[in-house]
Amino acid sequence: MPAAAAAAGSATVGPAPAATAVTGCATAASAPAVTAITGPVGTATARAGSAVTAAPAARPRVRPWRLLPGPRRTPFTFGYAVVLTGTSLLGRYGDPELVDALLRGSSTDVAHLAHNPLLVLVASALWIAGGITSPYAIAFLLVLTALERRIGGLRTAGVFLLGHVVATLATEVPVGLSVLAGHLPGSSLHRLDYGISFGVAASVGALAGLLTPWLRWAVLAGFGWMLVEDLIAFTDPMTNWGHLLAFAVGVCVWPLLRRGRPFRAPARPASRAEAG
Repeated sequence: MPAAAAAAGSATVGPAPAATAVTGCATAASAPAVTAITGPVGTATARAGSAVTAAPAARPRVRPWRLLPGPRRTPFTFGYAVVLTGTSLLGRYGDPELVDALLRGSSTDVAHLAHNPLLVLVASALWIAGGITSPYAIAFLLVLTALERRIGGLRTAGVFLLGHVVATLATEVPVGLSVLAGHLPGSSLHRLDYGISFGVAASVGALAGLLTPWLRWAVLAGFGWMLVEDLIAFTDPMTNWGHLLAFAVGVCVWPLLRRGRPFRAPARPASRAEAG
């Protein structure tokens, strides 16, 4: 009986440590496995977080070609530039007699303004005084492109035309009155007058109002001083006064342009695929 009890006791007590050992081994073995599984995930998450944190802010790319007009973004300036290029090439390489006749027929002198004002006001703005390499031709491309990108082609054309018309009439009407009063000879009624400079000056003044404050005052001071210097030189006072007046016209339309700036849709956020 004691032997049986001992045997039973040994049979009862013996398997318990084995089960405990097996269970302990399974528990001990499972813990590293879970750690081994979860460890890389945590590392990957940490790496992803550090990658997102360490990613540098995207810098705006410099695109010099945006300074020039294009058929899609700035159609008015682009089309106008094509026309001016054609008339400039005609003036340089065309028959001199034909070019002279076209320029005189496009002149906004007093005689033409009295008979065909609308025709000559438009035709005179199709030529560049000094050719395609003149400073006003270069300013035309840069200034009108920047202005049209900000306010659209219709308003840009309006600013240009307003400066061109107002400055032309303000300089030519006094000539006609001076001839009537006998202060100027009759030949002054046929003074050759054409070009885009009045419209460009008005566009510079309008563009300045849409720039940042420090750049605005730099443009106003620089361009204004250039016009004053030309006026002091007294080489062509009537035209120089017209430039200054057209510049002032551009400044005067700031409130209209700021209120009527076209809506720009917000930039589309980058998708995950693009971000990756």
